[in-house]
Amino acid sequence: MSKKTEKWMKAAAVRAVKTMAQSAVALIPAAATIGAVDWQVVLGTAALAGVVSLLTSLAGLPEVPEENEGNEKQH
Repeated sequence: MSKKTEKWMKAAAVRAVKTMAQSAVALIPAAATIGAVDWQVVLGTAALAGVVSLLTSLAGLPEVPEENEGNEKQH
């Protein structure tokens, strides 16, 4: 595996985990008590958010510069 692929995979995974955590945390306050939280919905929504994040990352990650970025001469 190339260094660029490895760097992209790490950045995409970190972004997906952060997105999943944000989605889960956003759903928890909807319940009156922690016992009333529908954990199946929370986990399902978080998992879906992670998949969407990974698919969005296919369009590009600002954390991983394109190959020709930084190599271009500035005018």
